Amino acid sequence: MPGNRKVSDGMSLGVILGFPPEIAEELQRWRASFGDPMATVIPAHITLVTTTPTQDWETARDHVREVARTQAPFMVTIAGTGSFRPVSPVVFINVEEGFGACVELHEKLQTGPLARDLPFAYHPHVTIAHDVAPESLDEAETVLSDYRATFPVVSMGLYEHDTDGIWQLREELDFGTESDGERDTLRAADADGATATH
Repeated sequence: MPGNRKVSDGMSLGVILGFPPEIAEELQRWRASFGDPMATVIPAHITLVTTTPTQDWETARDHVREVARTQAPFMVTIAGTGSFRPVSPVVFINVEEGFGACVELHEKLQTGPLARDLPFAYHPHVTIAHDVAPESLDEAETVLSDYRATFPVVSMGLYEHDTDGIWQLREELDFGTESDGERDTLRAADADGATATH
């Protein structure tokens, strides 16, 4: 089982919230349209833990699993655009509903074996253009300014950054405190009720 493989020294992990396929695919098409070369290799997501080195994968994995086990599902709405310019050449879609839940999850995850000082305060967002020409960043910020999508989040992905520089999904961890009925309701909403407008 891949989750039991011992990770070599110098490996890193990340934790993200993925999106329903139709929303992820739409945002991926938009990102590609702005000339971002990472559009084909990075699915649309909200980062919870960015690249974090670990010398003990099993301990780090167990920590992430425990946070997932104690986390209830929640709704996310992404809407409108923002930018980290001039500090970083990034345009993103804002996280509205679910912003606080993302921050709380990040704070729980970035403790224990994953505790470290970050260069910037954590700000949940969905990158739609990164490190492209300024006019492409302007276009992304304008074209998607009215974009809006709402969907339930019921799990988070644990990724490994391998020696080839590629992010590999190691485990998709279901949130675990809700009842079976609540989980079924949210999964049904994920299949039928995820909405996006532009």
